[in-house]
Amino acid sequence: MTLRPDTAAALYAEVAAAQSEWKLPSITAGVLQDGALAWTGSRGQFATTDGLTVGPDVQYRIGSITKTMTAILVMQCRDDGLLSLNDAVGKHLPGIAYGDLTIRQLLAHSGGMNAEPEGDWWERNPGVSFEALTAGMDEAQAAGKPDRRHHYSNLGYGLLGEVVARLRGEPWMELVAARILDPLEMRRTTYFPVRPAAQGFSVHPFSGRLEHEPAYDAGAMAPAGQLWSTIEDLAKYAAFWIDPGYDILSRDTIDEMAAPAAADPREALTASYGLGLRLHADDPHLFVGHTGSMPGFVAGLFVDRVRRIGGVTLANATYGRCASVPLDLMRIVASYEPALPPEWVPEVELAQGEELLGHWYWGNTPLTFSAVTGILQLSGAMNSRFSPIGPDLYRGRDGYFAGERLRVVRDGDEISHLNVATFILTRTPYGR
Repeated sequence: MTLRPDTAAALYAEVAAAQSEWKLPSITAGVLQDGALAWTGSRGQFATTDGLTVGPDVQYRIGSITKTMTAILVMQCRDDGLLSLNDAVGKHLPGIAYGDLTIRQLLAHSGGMNAEPEGDWWERNPGVSFEALTAGMDEAQAAGKPDRRHHYSNLGYGLLGEVVARLRGEPWMELVAARILDPLEMRRTTYFPVRPAAQGFSVHPFSGRLEHEPAYDAGAMAPAGQLWSTIEDLAKYAAFWIDPGYDILSRDTIDEMAAPAAADPREALTASYGLGLRLHADDPHLFVGHTGSMPGFVAGLFVDRVRRIGGVTLANATYGRCASVPLDLMRIVASYEPALPPEWVPEVELAQGEELLGHWYWGNTPLTFSAVTGILQLSGAMNSRFSPIGPDLYRGRDGYFAGERLRVVRDGDEISHLNVATFILTRTPYGR
């Protein structure tokens, strides 16, 4: 799949503007359309000091996009019955500080845990063992009380990586490789850089010259930001969030991860955090994914699961607009090449519920049951879809009545009324 030339030109202009305005030594980007990589583009001559050509197969460090993979491992453990999201962390890491916080709170950064571990700045120094990491933990360092707000914590994801490693009896990186990278054929996503790989730089604020940034093994903090990847590999990963493979995670579990779980009050409804995923509103749509940064590198990966578009970006600068560029790239694609609505085709007969079609009233409020893509759809003042679960019995799939039961009440062979979670629906106002 390829994009039209005018779309590609607009995308490249956006990447070029970010590289120029924010003084990025190099930036490379990719866009997905209909769940597949449809465009790549790069700008900047300084991926390294020896003239490496920027491209979609060049590795950059992806920083906190790593956290999404740690979150996948946690949700796999949940789905396999190895833990509950409401488990206290101390159940799996006995004797640890913050042991009363739950797995869910660590995933959503809602436990009030301090953002960084004590000691030397972990991102710019060699990593330490898990024992050394936890020896410096103290609940007196907490940034706030649990469940008050979203407060980002790198430290929390260091703990989550250790939880899954202990539950599975394998190192965190081996689990990432076997359970995520191998199934998705992400062969250029690695713990350490594998050439061709970009050099991390910072740009001096006054001279404009490049300074090398370190790239250490993060040790026990690796689950928070260690990995290196490429645009081509991140495009495969982004496609997974649009079309999940059930051998990794079910669509239901991804729906759960992509639902808001915590937020910063300053961001109101524009942004929030799910279970390992950042969420950005693009009314009426939703972008889900994550940003990433480590010394010398910034990255971004976001998708719109409904419109089946996505954007990924990588740059080798400590600071600069790169992580948010995927949002703008997706807006360009949606504007230049909007997704076509599904072609209408005549409906087939419902497996159950044909006699419910038509107008109903809750009191004197009109409602309508209709068939939509083979599913019973209630619309009007309240909207929900229903699936049969037995004779004259249905369960709400979504909307106001999600999970609730609809029961058909009969008077002999005729329908008297519908009882939808105590809402009485009749064929005429008030059943008169």
